[in-house]
Amino acid sequence: MKNLYPLKFRPIYKEKIWGGTSLQSLFNKGAHIKNLGESWELSGVQDDISVVSDGFLKGNNLEELIEVYMGELVGEKIYDKFGTEFPLLVKYIDANDRLSIQVHPNDELARERHGAYGKTEMWYVIQADEGAELISGFNRTIDRDSYLIALQNGKLENLLQFDSVKAGDVFFVPAGRVHGIGKGIVVAEIQQTSDVTYRIFDFNRVDDKGKPRELHTELALDAIDFKKSNSGSIDYVPKENESVELVKCPYFTTNLLELTNDLERDFSKTDSFVIYLCLEGAYSLQCESEIIRVQKGETLLVPASIENFLLKPKNGSKAKLLEVYIDKI
Repeated sequence: MKNLYPLKFRPIYKEKIWGGTSLQSLFNKGAHIKNLGESWELSGVQDDISVVSDGFLKGNNLEELIEVYMGELVGEKIYDKFGTEFPLLVKYIDANDRLSIQVHPNDELARERHGAYGKTEMWYVIQADEGAELISGFNRTIDRDSYLIALQNGKLENLLQFDSVKAGDVFFVPAGRVHGIGKGIVVAEIQQTSDVTYRIFDFNRVDDKGKPRELHTELALDAIDFKKSNSGSIDYVPKENESVELVKCPYFTTNLLELTNDLERDFSKTDSFVIYLCLEGAYSLQCESEIIRVQKGETLLVPASIENFLLKPKNGSKAKLLEVYIDKI
């Protein structure tokens, strides 16, 4: 059996009522899609499993690869827990219009209702119009009754925590937190592998057939954390040629790398795959005799069996990467 190598995958494009054209202009994605809302960069979600785009494994999907390579690809402990299901979903989102206000269940509730994992996620803001806002939880502690009254009277927004955002802002959104992405924002989203979303309010929008999208008022009630939320915004200080931790939680760790020089990475004690999203510039990844060149907008999956490698920004340029892995199982 041939050795694994760093893998690129075909993006999975999602047209959305609120989508736009920013992913085309930023990352040259989905050129023929009018309302491109999401580009799923790496997915193990059933019916949307990522397919390898290059090398001798081209055409194989992620689930098939895990069946064959198991812990060599994802890490031994990760394979023991998740089997052939890849545990993270990584995507870009273009909110040309505001997304619905929603909530995701935690693992326990999602397993009980849907036989699925819950969804804890994070956002890295890539681009934001002036005055753009994200919603992250409630601005005061409330109870179910006051929440339902506000929802029925069209006053839900009065209870929500709004945060003005700019490029580079980072938000952590645990399962149970009511949230939404406002108009004029592009984010990278890292989340548990789950497509379970409870839509609470959709600003009375209708689709192209004049029908409103389904709401999940009753399902959401048991999922919502009604406590006051501190802003989900994460404070960090970027540093060139160092790994800067943005989010560390039981489901994933995400770091920011801003490279002007070569940077060695050692994951020999981590026992996890590593994902790189290239937000700016270009770089190459060098491991043993392999050199993989990566452009802005491309995503790379480094198998767990490749524990040491070198990241090299393209000559004379700066590369900005998000680095994602699972630290402890």
